[in-house]
Amino acid sequence: MALVGSLAIPAAAQETFHGYDCTDDCSGHEAGYSWAARNDISDERDCNGDSQSFNEGCQAYVEEQANNAGRNQPDDENEDEDSDE
Repeated sequence: MALVGSLAIPAAAQETFHGYDCTDDCSGHEAGYSWAARNDISDERDCNGDSQSFNEGCQAYVEEQANNAGRNQPDDENEDEDSDE
């Protein structure tokens, strides 16, 4: 009966950090993200440390900044239409 009870307990979901799987507590990812933010990293090629989790955190920062930049750009078509009126 003990075996049946243990099978009923779901396995803990693996933690993720901005879509990247964490092996333990995501501290390496958080460190890479913070480092990238402090250094205003904008190119994933600059995320080339010795730790995969650090690099993934850095990459997450770069990806987030690129996504935010794309959302903040004005729509050129709407501006052209407004200027014709």
